[in-house]
Amino acid sequence: MSNRRNRRLGGWVRSGHGAVAEFAAENRYGVRDRATSGSASCQPASQFARKMTAMPVREVAGTTTPKPNTVYVQPPNKCVIAKDGALTLVQRTERLNIAIDHFFESLAEERGSRAIGIVLSGTGSDGTAGLRAIKAAGGLTFAQTVESAKFDAMPRSAIRSGFVDLVLPPHEIAREIRRIADHPYIRRPPSDPEEIEKAAYRQADDLGRIFLSLKKQMGVDFSAYKETTLLRRIQRRMALHRIDKLNRYARFLRDNKTEVEALFDDLLINVTRFFRDKQLFRALKKRFLPALFKNKSKDRQPELRVWVPGRATGEEVYSLAICILEALGSRLSKMRIQIFGTDLSESIIEHARAGIYPSAIEKDVSRARLKRFFLKRDSTYQIHRNVRDICTFARQNITADPPFSRLDMISCRNVLIYLSPQLHKRCIPQFHYALNPGGYLILGPAESVGLYDELFELVDKKNKIYAKKKVPTPHDANLAPLQGFEFVRAKARSTSPGDAAFNAQLLQMADRITLGVYAPAAVVIDRELHVQQFGGRTELFLEHMPGPATLNLLQLVRPNLVADLRAVIQRAIKTGKPARKERALLKLKGRIYEINIEVVPFKIPASGQSWFLIIFDETTKGTKLQKLPRALEKTGAQREVTDLHRELAASKESLQAIIEEQEATNEELKSANEEIESSNEELQSTNEELETAKEELQSTNEELTTLNEELSNRNLEMMQLTNELNNLLASIQMPIVMVDNALTVRRATPAARGAFNILPTDIGRPLSELRPNIDVPDLENILRDVIETLGTHDRKVTDKDGRRYSLRVRPYRTTDNKIDGAVLTLVDIDGTKECDAAKIGNRTKDVSSRK
Repeated sequence: MSNRRNRRLGGWVRSGHGAVAEFAAENRYGVRDRATSGSASCQPASQFARKMTAMPVREVAGTTTPKPNTVYVQPPNKCVIAKDGALTLVQRTERLNIAIDHFFESLAEERGSRAIGIVLSGTGSDGTAGLRAIKAAGGLTFAQTVESAKFDAMPRSAIRSGFVDLVLPPHEIAREIRRIADHPYIRRPPSDPEEIEKAAYRQADDLGRIFLSLKKQMGVDFSAYKETTLLRRIQRRMALHRIDKLNRYARFLRDNKTEVEALFDDLLINVTRFFRDKQLFRALKKRFLPALFKNKSKDRQPELRVWVPGRATGEEVYSLAICILEALGSRLSKMRIQIFGTDLSESIIEHARAGIYPSAIEKDVSRARLKRFFLKRDSTYQIHRNVRDICTFARQNITADPPFSRLDMISCRNVLIYLSPQLHKRCIPQFHYALNPGGYLILGPAESVGLYDELFELVDKKNKIYAKKKVPTPHDANLAPLQGFEFVRAKARSTSPGDAAFNAQLLQMADRITLGVYAPAAVVIDRELHVQQFGGRTELFLEHMPGPATLNLLQLVRPNLVADLRAVIQRAIKTGKPARKERALLKLKGRIYEINIEVVPFKIPASGQSWFLIIFDETTKGTKLQKLPRALEKTGAQREVTDLHRELAASKESLQAIIEEQEATNEELKSANEEIESSNEELQSTNEELETAKEELQSTNEELTTLNEELSNRNLEMMQLTNELNNLLASIQMPIVMVDNALTVRRATPAARGAFNILPTDIGRPLSELRPNIDVPDLENILRDVIETLGTHDRKVTDKDGRRYSLRVRPYRTTDNKIDGAVLTLVDIDGTKECDAAKIGNRTKDVSSRK
């Protein structure tokens, strides 16, 4: 290949070279083949490589700088890694017998998004873990179709893991690589964080549409996650579909549900392994776990609760579980352990629940741990049931869902680095709330608690282990689920003439018109003198002054009427009876009006609140102010003095009413203030209790939901195993009976019904109540002896027809190697001999016929 297209690509095959030949025939790039381990030399592989391609074939020796258009062959009993732009040989050991995974992981670390991993025909599961590392680093992964593979174990394992981007025959893999090689993501992969951030800012609208598609289908809002990381993963998906514009990919995503799921899984993929950062687990085992155990020993029912958010592929969860079990040792029976593993992806959670991992874990897990905590299944390892039983996996969004509660440890390593500062500020207080006093929070090397160092104390700087401080969780910590906005449309109401409500509205409108034309001016006020309703024409008595709008009656009434109005209202409030002020004078625009003011208190039965009807009654039409004749000046002066005296008396009455009102108000305010302070303290205490109860209920509900989901999954798994066992027993043409320690029939094959006289309804009955057709009078003694001694018992027996059988009794062993009953098997001796005789007779006839 040319320097302009200097990619690093690994294609591997364990057995046979057909797939490599087919790939190389279509490929202009370099291919790295692996010699079969254990061969005397790599000569056969080299010879085959030279036959299948015209490119030079080289054996990797020492440190080799790869050149374009060259095939590199790995020597036997060696491993190749990519380091510092070169291929380097390392010695293979028994613990390092996974050459492809080892190379792929080094390639992912070396080349990042420019790495391409291909798994072709081969046996075992080598390469699966390596593809995961390449995909997590942003590279592209391929696997050969199972149908086209001569040995399908390797591609099948890779495909089943979910870490393969494209599954194609070898020749189509080569063509696909050529097609996507010129995509900007491959040709010029983004590496500068500032450049990526600028690109995300320029394409914010398109990213928003992509986030909306993810939220609609998957229920997760990624808009608050770090856009730089998300954009790299999105561009990787664009390269696979050969889409170069983000707006085109947003449209493609909107109409493609399968791609939405694939992008969702890509955004959540991460690289982890068992006992990652071994120094951390040593510190936990030697220092921090013993401290927790010591504190728990004082409890009546000791319980250790751990939460691992965002890393639910299982490695981190099971590593902590194994570490805890080892640290507990003989004290295991005295403590209940619960470890919660949560993630956003259902597929990742299902993988973790199964607890099945490729043989690549051998390089991270010691032999002793593999033997004690794992079960070997072909080329994979499965976590032992005892470890899985203390681990619960569930789907949870740490940025939106309530946290678990009463936890002793939270391991949230390398999760916060993908979150925005806004989500970071939400998560840290949540962790503080979830932990018990003195509980531990474990973060990744590049993470910290940020501004919340008053909540946590850094107790192990090297391993980033924090201890919860005994301080209250901030009140602004949002522990409730985040919800989107809900829009509610108001329903239109029908007002057609046919409705009964229409007639009432019609009558109400007629009354309003009548009152407006003929009724006196009036207003309805409350005890605070705020106008609630206007009646009649009030413009002569009330006016709106410039400034802020108000409905206070004393600010609306004409200034000449304020004193009289205040006094009469106070009398009505004080006595609770109607009060009246006659011949109050109103001077307005050169005219004098005499006004009667009446205040009528009333109550509405439904509410019990006091209201006041203020009626303004004009007794005389306005009289113009004019100069009086000299003869009447004295009389006019006397009248004016009289009016002034009347106004003064009204003012005094109003002033006295104001003073009394003010004193009463002050007393009421003082009493109310004391009550408010007392109520405020009670409300604050009650509010804190309610908030605490609410948070505990939310956490308990989340935990119950998680446990219910785990129980449902285990029930489904149990049903599947039961169905498989029933079908297996039904297909066996041999009498087999299983009994428990109490010699009660547990299961029986259909063939056992004749020999042991067992009907389907006899399941659960004691074997002693049955009457077998075989002659074994001491059958119960035999069964008890086998259960107690763990040995086997063989005996020849006959049935009632004289037919001979071989009876074998073996102990019933559980997966935990416990004895829980016995298994009886009958072999028909006479039937076997008759069959053999028939075969011999047929052969004799054949020989005779040939002669």
